[in-house]
Formats: sequence, structure tokens, C-alpha cells
Amino acid sequence: MNTKESAEKKAETSSGIEMKTVFRPADAPLDHTSELNDPGEFPYTRGPYATMYRGKLWTMRQYAGYASPAESNARYRYLLEQGQTGLSVAFDLPTQMGYDSDHAMARGEVGRVGVPIDTIEDMELLFDQIPLDRVSTSMTINATAAILLAMYIAVAKKHGVAADKISGTIQNDILKEYIARGTYIYPPQQSLRIVTDIFAYCARETPRWNTISISGYHIREAGSTAAQEVAFTLADAIAYVQAAIDSGLDVDEFAPRIAFFFNSHNQFLEEVAKFRAARRLWARIMRDRFNARDPRSLMLRFHAQTAGSSLTAQQPEVNIVRTTLQALAAVLGGAQSLHTNSMDEALGLPTEHAARIALRTQQVIGYESGVPDTADPLGGSYAIEYLTNEIEQLASDYIKKIDDIGGMLRAIEKGYPQREIEHAAYEYQRRVESGEQTVVGVNRFTSDEAASVPLLRIDPELERQQVERLNALRGRRDQRAVTEALDQVERAARTDENLMPHILRAVESLATLGEISDRLRAVFGEYTGAAYE
Repeated sequence: MNTKESAEKKAETSSGIEMKTVFRPADAPLDHTSELNDPGEFPYTRGPYATMYRGKLWTMRQYAGYASPAESNARYRYLLEQGQTGLSVAFDLPTQMGYDSDHAMARGEVGRVGVPIDTIEDMELLFDQIPLDRVSTSMTINATAAILLAMYIAVAKKHGVAADKISGTIQNDILKEYIARGTYIYPPQQSLRIVTDIFAYCARETPRWNTISISGYHIREAGSTAAQEVAFTLADAIAYVQAAIDSGLDVDEFAPRIAFFFNSHNQFLEEVAKFRAARRLWARIMRDRFNARDPRSLMLRFHAQTAGSSLTAQQPEVNIVRTTLQALAAVLGGAQSLHTNSMDEALGLPTEHAARIALRTQQVIGYESGVPDTADPLGGSYAIEYLTNEIEQLASDYIKKIDDIGGMLRAIEKGYPQREIEHAAYEYQRRVESGEQTVVGVNRFTSDEAASVPLLRIDPELERQQVERLNALRGRRDQRAVTEALDQVERAARTDENLMPHILRAVESLATLGEISDRLRAVFGEYTGAAYE
């Protein structure tokens, strides 16, 4: 290293990977772990499809849902009119936790961070005048995923759309809730049973539906590094695949419908490389560990969302710049769908104006930048290939450590991934507070000018109306039919029978999300967390 180079400030990525001043061919050797086949060829480093965006742009989804089913429906229809190409549903906390809107635990939370869905009638309102056979829907839901999926299938059926014609994704990733997010209901083993029941049911009934979207997004939002995000996400995925195989499913029966959900964060080059490394690592895991033979089982397909934790309440307009760079990294990394955060999300739920700017960000990249004109345009860059190799190795080391512990369920019980994330989050915050890490508008380039963006306010009256609508439904439904359907859900939960047909019957009888969740609570119990070992 020459004198000039040694005097320069050391630069590292979030994962602690050293960034050299100049990268050369020797830094990115094309050995057996980093072969650069064409896009669409194993190990899919350069993308799962041969032509990538030349054939079809990524699906532009804007995550939305708030206040009430009717209000959320109006936002969905507005975004579709503005050129959004897929829906992404945000549910409120009571819905995520299996409580009806009139439950004591729901008070003050109804419609605050997403849409409240208590019954199939709420789901009908949510998708009013939206063609479910032509629009792909993603639902960010985990502990109550089986119930919300059943409601969606039932609404499609009422609209004359067969189950095998609907397309979309449910998140259904319960393990990351124990690691990073906390919206779990049942103990891990029982939760995994629900996940595998969904796999089996959808393989037969909804072949175009992605049965799980394994989420690194929330792991990254909790403070992980890029390498940890890849490692813990794929370790979760390994646990799901093994659980499904153990339940009697053939790997190639369900693996083609597995999808992933990643964060697109600030360090541009590392993020592009992260997506490429994750694809390559997953292809090898599915081929070598699980003996998958269907090429679709080997392809890691993912949705990306720009980093909510990177948004600042100070100078919120600057968030547009952050989101643009993060969105570009996701596209250069080969995302299949994308959500771009709105500039005002550090202050409140997105206004219509802010949501439109976020969508326009994707459209400018898609239609004006020229980036989609070639697949993997950064492939072959010495820096990108170096980072791809390094992230793959770091993630592989983490996965080996988790295997040595006894798998992801055991690692969660011991608190291993939780501690690793907590340490990374602490280190990042320490660097921000010391000034080692610059956050524009927060610890450098600050301004005394107050934020001037308008905020979205949720009318408290909407909660009262939601509860009234729920009570009115309870008063006019056939209570005997509801009780019989709920009894069947509970009976199935006590056996190894697939839960999905019984949950579908229950929602069609007008049983509520909370009532179905309570029957499962009666059998499975509730998980309150455990002290790390």
C-alpha cells in the first residue's frame, strides 16, 4: 500500500467489509463460489430471469392501509389510477395480533398503522371495484395470515374469481416476529404448523399465490447489518423448508411459491451486492441441502422496500433523495417488486401527495433512467463482485453457526440472532452519536427550519364506526352456523388436519378474525416470550 493510500480514511460497509480505494481483478476472482453465469442461469447471481426488466418491469407496489376498509380502498384505487401495478396491504395492530376491533386490547389502535379487518365483509369493502383476477395483492400479515388469506379467497369467490386465478403473496413469516418484530400470537412450533398448512393448501388450491414472503426487511429495520439480514432471513427460510418437508410435502411441490422480502438501505454498493449474494446462496442451499430439482425452487425472487429506519423527521424532503438511491439499488440488484417509502413517514402515515411522489420515483427509474434496458448492469464490476463474495461468505458463516446451535428455532430460543442484531444496532447508534456516521440533517448539515410537510390525521370517529359495523354483523348472522364452524376449527387444531379449509368455512359463515384466533389460542396457547438462555 502506498503512502497516499495508507493516509486515507478507512471505509467499511455496514457488515464491516473493508472498501478499498481501488478494486482490481484479483479482488473479485471467478472461482466456484462466484461464477458469473448469465441472468436466468444457476446460481442466478445476475438475476432469476434471462431478460429481467426488458420483458417486464418490476411490480410497483405501494404499501398502504389505514383508518377503515373504505378509506383504504379509496387509496388503493387512487394509486392504481396513478400507475401502481400491484397492491400491498398494511393491517392495523389488532388485526395483526388476532383481536377484533371491539376488543379491549384494540382500543385506540384501530386503523392507526393499517386497515382494520374483522370479517369477510371488511375484506369486501377493502377490495370493492378492484378486479382480483387482474391485480396482484401482497398482504403483510403473519400470525393471522391463514385467516386473512381465507377471507381474500372467499371474497374472490363471491366475485366469481376462482382460487386458482388469484395471484399475490402473504408474508406468513412468523419466525422473524420472534427475532425482530413481536407480532406473534402462538408458540413457535404451533405457528410453524400453521405456516406448513398454508403451504400444503395453496399448493393444491391457489397455485399462483406465493405462500410465504420470508422477511429480512424487519430484521434490517431492527438494526442488523446487510450480511446479518441475508443470513438470518435464509436461516428462517431453511427452517420453513425443513418443517414443510417434515410434514410430508415434496420440496418441489411448494418451494417455487416461496418469495422473499428485503430491505434496501443506504449503502448503495453493498445493497446491490447483498441481493446478488442472497440469490446465489439460496440457489446452492436449495440444490445441495434440500435436493430441489425444479429450477423455480432454486430461484430467490424478492420484493424490496426502501429503508423506513433511514428516514428522518428533520428536513423530510431529503428523504426523497434517500428513497431514490435505495430504490435504484433494489432495481440494480434485481428486485421483482418494490415499495418506495414516502418522505413524511418519519412523522406519520403517508399523505396522498407524498405517496404519489414515492410512486413517481419508481416510475422515473423504470421509464426514464435506462437502467432496466440491460440485465444486471453492474455485473462484472470488481467492487460489486468483491462485495457479493464477501457478503455470501459472512452470511454462510452465520448460517453454519445457526446449524451448529441446532437450527433457527433453537437459535431463537437461545437469543442468538436477537443478540447479534442488538449489538449491530448499538454499534450503528454509537457511531451516529459520536459523529463517525453522518446522517444528513440530524448530526450534520442541520437546519433550524421546522418541517413543513402536511400530515395525515386519522379521525377517531372511524374506530367507533368500525366497532358499530362489527356489532351489527354479529347481530344478524346465523350464530349456530358460526359456532359450528368455529368448533370445526378448534377440532382440526387438536389434530394434524389441515386448518385452512375449516378457517375458510368459518370466515364464510361470518366468524370474525378474533373469534377464529381465540379458538386457536384455546388449543395452541399464547407465546409471551422467553428469557434468552
